[in-house]
Amino acid sequence: MRNATAVPATTGAAQGVRKPQSQFQVAWRQFRKHRLAQFGGIFLILLYVMALLAPFLAPYSLSSYSTENITKFAPPTVVHFRDESGAFTRPYVYGFKQELNLNTFVNEYKPDPTQKYPIHFFVKGAPYKILGFIPGNIHLYGVEDPGNVYLVGADGFGRDLFTRILYASQISLTIGVGSVLISTVIGLTMGALAAYFGGWVDNVIMRVVEVIASIPYLFLVILLRAMFPTNINPIFALYVIIGLLAFISWGGLARVVRGQLLSVREMDYVAAATSLGATDRRIIFRHMLPALSTYLIVTISLAIPFQILAESGLSFLGIGAVEPYASWGSLLAQAQEGGFSSITDRPWVLIPGFFIVLTVMCFQLLGDGLRDAFDPRKRQ
Repeated sequence: MRNATAVPATTGAAQGVRKPQSQFQVAWRQFRKHRLAQFGGIFLILLYVMALLAPFLAPYSLSSYSTENITKFAPPTVVHFRDESGAFTRPYVYGFKQELNLNTFVNEYKPDPTQKYPIHFFVKGAPYKILGFIPGNIHLYGVEDPGNVYLVGADGFGRDLFTRILYASQISLTIGVGSVLISTVIGLTMGALAAYFGGWVDNVIMRVVEVIASIPYLFLVILLRAMFPTNINPIFALYVIIGLLAFISWGGLARVVRGQLLSVREMDYVAAATSLGATDRRIIFRHMLPALSTYLIVTISLAIPFQILAESGLSFLGIGAVEPYASWGSLLAQAQEGGFSSITDRPWVLIPGFFIVLTVMCFQLLGDGLRDAFDPRKRQ
């Protein structure tokens, strides 16, 4: 009689069977393959950290300006790391003076070697509050008076443009995220109500969406902004801008949510929840809306850059952020003062525009990566 040979049991790991993963785990694995999206995400994290720590990173306060006419539109300050003998030393900057160019008859900025100002780190300066409640007065770097350090030049009032860009990022990035979050909540709620209840509720919500969509975007924003006086509190004006951008942008999301939830409403698990006596609120927020989670992640990542561009456009036209506060759009508006000379003589005033372009590009890269990660057709 032939002895039966024992067959060793093979485990799932030996057979190469993967452990079950959630939808977000699969999406994360796909997202890690998208290098450009990772670059966009990392750069955006750095931008928001920069905005959060703007008072510490900036050498001056938002309202600091120079009374000397020579600092008006001063060029970027060159930081030196070697002394006159060529040896490495503490970073320092020179003062500058103006000299008349006899060929062009234009005053030009020249470094003044007789004025030497070492750059110190973690120096005490103007007091500030991070997040509005964390006090401090330590700045990352600075020079002693009467020296000035302008890493990216100065504006028309002799204010450090780098400081202005850091503080402006707080407004531009916050308005973009804040308005999108508010419009997303409104669009989700309205779309869910229209899809779930139907009837006259659906008709009223969709008619309101059509009315908002029929009015030109820019005209509607200017009209709503004109309803508020120009001398209102600047902080309140920022909240008004966030509300306006959110009010005019929830309609498209509500339409898409309504269309998708009309099909979700017919699903078996929704019918089971209804038969078990679940409330309308629980069915909408616990059973129907979670089905749109992946769509919302992609939509939000692509909507934020649009709102940043919208706020920058409003500020560029003079109906956005007002003094003493600034946004990237309002800083870019200063380039209009010199006309074409802003490009030829003081191109550094265009630097806020590059921050807008880079931020929008990174959001687009991140949105494309998230869209590919959550697309089941592109998963391997």
